[in-house]
Amino acid sequence: MRTYEGRFAGKVALVTGAAQGIGRAVALRLAREGGKVVLVDRSELVLEVQGEIGAGGGEALAVTADLEAFTGAADAVAQALRRFGRIDVLVNNVGGTIWAKPYARYEEAQIEAEVRRSLFPTLWCCRAVLPAMLAGGGGVIVNVSSVATRGINRVPYAAAKGGVNAITACLAFEHAKDNIRVCGVAPGGTETPPRRIPRNATPRSPEEEGWMREVVEQTVSSSLMKRYGTTDEQAAAILFLASDEASYITGVTLPVAGGDLG
Repeated sequence: MRTYEGRFAGKVALVTGAAQGIGRAVALRLAREGGKVVLVDRSELVLEVQGEIGAGGGEALAVTADLEAFTGAADAVAQALRRFGRIDVLVNNVGGTIWAKPYARYEEAQIEAEVRRSLFPTLWCCRAVLPAMLAGGGGVIVNVSSVATRGINRVPYAAAKGGVNAITACLAFEHAKDNIRVCGVAPGGTETPPRRIPRNATPRSPEEEGWMREVVEQTVSSSLMKRYGTTDEQAAAILFLASDEASYITGVTLPVAGGDLG
């Protein structure tokens, strides 16, 4: 995937969920394109990403935080400001399906856990970063949603990502006057390396494996291109929206799903 040298030179970007998957791909590419990167994750694997960036000549700060609580988001932003003095870009990438099953089979605690995982980190990080962006004269927020807002076997996750879409639209209305753009991407199925720390450590039962296969089949069939995307393809869309090339784009969520509009 092509890298645009210097596209983020002089800018500070905070990326959540930066230890693995799409977040890691975004963080590494931001650094290659000249940005200073704040890597936030609750896993200490994020320190390895900091090491990769440093080895490539970039500058990064790794922060471990639980973003399901506002205190975690506020602390991550405070550490970023102490180190770099500003935040120009926020990429809210934390989230992901924990379970996949028909809605009638979800337990109450599982529903709450899905919403906490995939809605609150975006809600809290936007609230934590906005004062710094307002004081700095502007910025860009890119929220990672999902085309699973129209899909099967993931109703609580879909509800959370629908909330992310609403945050994107409302904050764009609210802060366009402040030179703050707020955009979203809605990834479709994305091929990623096996997660070193799974979202759900409990092995799936044969029945649960069947429900997950249904999700995969529906995801592929809904895509006009009939395939999963790559983390590089997702990162490319995120970085475009975060860059000055997208200076006249705000308030929209872009499906990055091979033609599936979600």
